[in-house]
Amino acid sequence: MRYFLELRYDGGAYCGWQRQPAQPSVQQTLEQRLSTLLREPVEVTGAGRTDTGVNASYYVAHFDVVQPVDDPQHVLRKLNFMLPGDIAVDSLTPVGAEAHARFSAREREYRYFIEPHKNPFSRHASWQYYVPLDVDRMNDAAAVLREYDDFTSFAKLNSNNRTNICRIMQAVWRADDAGVLSFTIRADRFLRNMVRALVGTLVDVGRGRYTPEEFRDIVISRDLSRSSAGAPAQGLFLSDVRYPADVFVRRTFRNMLF
Repeated sequence: MRYFLELRYDGGAYCGWQRQPAQPSVQQTLEQRLSTLLREPVEVTGAGRTDTGVNASYYVAHFDVVQPVDDPQHVLRKLNFMLPGDIAVDSLTPVGAEAHARFSAREREYRYFIEPHKNPFSRHASWQYYVPLDVDRMNDAAAVLREYDDFTSFAKLNSNNRTNICRIMQAVWRADDAGVLSFTIRADRFLRNMVRALVGTLVDVGRGRYTPEEFRDIVISRDLSRSSAGAPAQGLFLSDVRYPADVFVRRTFRNMLF
């Protein structure tokens, strides 16, 4: 029997989603608790990788068990009790045998947060960056991304990607009343470290190092050495994963904070 999990996590204490030797990961933590709770070995498959320190305000994973879960809500409550405070599972839903958390996903969304002032309460959830940024210039540059599909300029070296082709549907910066910037980017897939490299380069557009047209040249060049250093991990959140309606429909509301 296959089940989908909807969950959230603070990635600060983990080497990322994916299981790694001798390092704590979100995947390993979930597998250990589920195996104990369900009294059989459980392997959890996630919607994709998140890097060390990256967060997820919405994440989807699946697992298979021999014995069906009789009372999903009871299991959900016990699972959250057993998990550390930086991981929360919001739903446990039976799905079809062919439903796959990674391969069935059609779109993924990330959000990145930048605060223009020091804030001790959000230092683990944003990049506190004090240089004034021109958001209009950053949006002019971000709009370029929808015109291209090869993002080699923002792909981490030695990532073993079969292709660096991604189809971006949305890329936009917004500022709230407090001046906090959020960058939302949605695509069919993302390359490892791609969003952080994009944010770092777009911030350099916002502070005047590059023009939007020079940003376009960086995209076209397919040359990683031309992009800027990646933005810090703690400001990045995986914020949505979308599936065909006949596979899985999101059960949880968007977190208003992230």
